Amino acid sequence: MSQSGRRRFLAASGALFAAQIARTHAQRPDRPFRIGWPIFAPLRAARHLVEAFEAGMRDHGYVVGEDVVLEVRSAEGRVERYPQVVKEIVASNPHVIITSVNMTTDVVKSTTQTIPIVMAIGTDVVAAGYAESLARPGGNITGITWDVGGDVTAKALELLREAAPEISRVAVLWEPPYEANYRAAIDKAAKNFGLATIWLRYSGDLNKDFVEIRRQRADAMYGLTGARVWARRSEVVALAAAHRLPATYVVSEFVDAGGLMSYAPTNTGAFRAVARYVDQILRGANPGDLPVEQPARIDLVINLRAAKALGLKIPPALLLRADRVIE
Repeated sequence: MSQSGRRRFLAASGALFAAQIARTHAQRPDRPFRIGWPIFAPLRAARHLVEAFEAGMRDHGYVVGEDVVLEVRSAEGRVERYPQVVKEIVASNPHVIITSVNMTTDVVKSTTQTIPIVMAIGTDVVAAGYAESLARPGGNITGITWDVGGDVTAKALELLREAAPEISRVAVLWEPPYEANYRAAIDKAAKNFGLATIWLRYSGDLNKDFVEIRRQRADAMYGLTGARVWARRSEVVALAAAHRLPATYVVSEFVDAGGLMSYAPTNTGAFRAVARYVDQILRGANPGDLPVEQPARIDLVINLRAAKALGLKIPPALLLRADRVIE
């Protein structure tokens, strides 16, 4: 090739390379993807969930802080503050908003019908108006449903009785919408095990609630609770211990905080799975086309320190079935 031909070739190659770079840059966003997350609980109580989500994003090839910017704002457990936190997140116009339980999804849904919403712990999502069906949500909301069926909630009661065979009256401390979804299954299971159930809605005053639990002569507790009580889980397990109540909880964070046991999906697993939905939406998927999924696994977690404090000897067969034992 002549020198002039070589120059023409290099010039053409350079132009082609420059055009490819220009197309690549044109296809990339002019700034990192923005993900908004209005958290109800104090941020320190939800830090492990944020870390689980960030790990999920790394699994999908994102560098948090570079490829995506995660804006987390907390209402610090204040119900009256949460709508304002949501408004601030929506005003920042993120590409996606993350929510947790129905209480948080309700507020975000009422604030925006256009920004994609990915929920991590939705309950009865069709009846709640978040999705037309699990297979095809149809709107701007998708994600993970916490609905594991009455069999799982009933199994949690069976496992509690196995750990504490002398119990006879179980107080169910609940927050909406859990009573409507699970009361029939829990009451039926309790009857089969020869247990009476006492349903007590969280009043906002935990000391008052536990006094009422003992007034009704409950000797065990089932924590069927949502965001408000989850944010106060250390207080809940301390009061259960003070009142000598063996308790099972709907999520394992109560056990990590000192509670006796839980049989449920994991919150960290749910938020790590949320990253997969966020990835698909950032790549152009319509949230209304992404099926709502149920949790992939249920974990039994037992706290032996709590059992010892209650004077309980957990049967070896039950310990062998546990996915995690806190010693």
